[in-house]
Amino acid sequence: MGMKSDIEIAQAAKLRPIDEIAQKAGIPEECLEHYGKYKAKVSLDALVDDTDKRGKLILVTAITPTPAGEGKTTTTIGLADALTLIGKKSTLALREPSMGPVFGIKGGAAGGGYAQVVPMEDLNLHFTGDMHAVGAANNLLAAMIDNHIQKDNKLGIDPRQITWKRAVDMNDRQLRFMVNGLGGKANGTPREDGFEITVASEVMAVFCLATSLMNLKERLGRIVIGYTYDGKPVTCSDIKAQGAMAALLKDALKPNLVQTLEGTPAYVHGGPFANIAHGCNSVLATKMALGHADYLVTEAGFGADLGAEKFIDIKCRTAGLDPDAVVLVATVRALKMHGGVAKSDLKGENLEALKLGMTNLTQHVRNVIDVFKRPVVVAINRFPDDTQAELELVRDECMKYGVNVALSEVWGKGGEGGIELAQEVVRLCDLPDKQPLGFVYDEDTTITEKIEAIATRIYHADGVDFVGPAVKQMQQLEEYGFGKLPICVAKTQYSFSDDATLIGVPTDFRLTVRNLKVSAGAGFIVALTGNVMTMPGLPTVPSAEKIDVDENGLISGLF
Repeated sequence: MGMKSDIEIAQAAKLRPIDEIAQKAGIPEECLEHYGKYKAKVSLDALVDDTDKRGKLILVTAITPTPAGEGKTTTTIGLADALTLIGKKSTLALREPSMGPVFGIKGGAAGGGYAQVVPMEDLNLHFTGDMHAVGAANNLLAAMIDNHIQKDNKLGIDPRQITWKRAVDMNDRQLRFMVNGLGGKANGTPREDGFEITVASEVMAVFCLATSLMNLKERLGRIVIGYTYDGKPVTCSDIKAQGAMAALLKDALKPNLVQTLEGTPAYVHGGPFANIAHGCNSVLATKMALGHADYLVTEAGFGADLGAEKFIDIKCRTAGLDPDAVVLVATVRALKMHGGVAKSDLKGENLEALKLGMTNLTQHVRNVIDVFKRPVVVAINRFPDDTQAELELVRDECMKYGVNVALSEVWGKGGEGGIELAQEVVRLCDLPDKQPLGFVYDEDTTITEKIEAIATRIYHADGVDFVGPAVKQMQQLEEYGFGKLPICVAKTQYSFSDDATLIGVPTDFRLTVRNLKVSAGAGFIVALTGNVMTMPGLPTVPSAEKIDVDENGLISGLF
């Protein structure tokens, strides 16, 4: 089978008018705001606040990512299509891709092969403009802060202690650290500053956790932008920016409705990074989808130690959500990499490496079962060179934990290739005696205790070391009354530990926390470990070099 590229498959698909998709999703016509023929925003009037009638919530997460790739979004999309095929009213809720990685290294976020969300070019480029609205709101606040300092600084903001950065939705290492306000008094006050990528902005996290327009405005007002000369926090509402920021985000806050290649309704809304922020699509899109479908498939970014932990401890806790089943995605290739095989040597059977690498998968499985208390199925995203013996080994190891393995072939076959997975997911959702959702820590514990709980229970570290500024920051945050907030750990996605080179299941390590920063609007404390970048750079050969457009406006090279 000569495989077409993702974009060729997407461009060859016959899309259904968005009204038809809305009807399928149970969205009344008067709630639709059309953005062309195949995209629409859905008014918040379509929210159904009836917890008893909510659909089943399925969380798709993965093993620790490797350069071999796992295919989490592809599996998520294929599973929703497969549920539709077996007669279930299913829908999807996904994050919106950031343009930075699209032109950089990561690739798009619309799935792949025959399990994609379309129109994929729109999705990966400007889509409905939400990302620009988030950036504009972020930068309005930045402009108002510097203007306040320029015009007499009545609040006494210390320019050396401004924590609010500017944002742009493009990978650009040149903007990480900079000095601005140069050119004399009329052009501002010189100070050190920096940019982060829009998806790392706290505005994005606030946007994804807000439950209404008024709740959004309230949360924006709580954002801490820096500190005064005598060390007191200054908020966005002190700057009086929250009303204008909410006005910029009013339309963006409405969830976006699109479709899969097979016509399953898909909500694509919001997209915070999962190694920096909480890595899930918006609460509003999730709740809207749950109110109208019997099964909602959603995903959380990166491995289950990052995305799934934050999905449960931050998103579910604040929004009252509760997943019915968890899908853990893996590939044989990726597991062999966790067993120490180089990417160039993945062809050919290697049961020894696979068995070693399986420990990464089983540690994630145990976390979901023992800590989150949720039933789990392992989805093996199948590649043509996986051998029977390798697949059997994965099955046997998972069976030791009472966990079934389903082969997923949705990349090549669409929903048809995910029927085994869909049937197992339905079975798990219907299991009797559902336990209360397990959180990793209790909100009433101290910041230290919460971070230690995540480190020891999820990463399986021996403990936590707070170094440098983190020690003083922790005392300050407790003093300012932020101690009860949940924790969002910023760490590498490539390891259970904070060292990206420690693959598989690292042992005998401690987590090092270097900085603590409050995201008071989002409602969590960010604990920075290792050297996670909030502004990625471009690779040696950026994907942008391959992206092109012809005289008919047809885009090529976008995956």
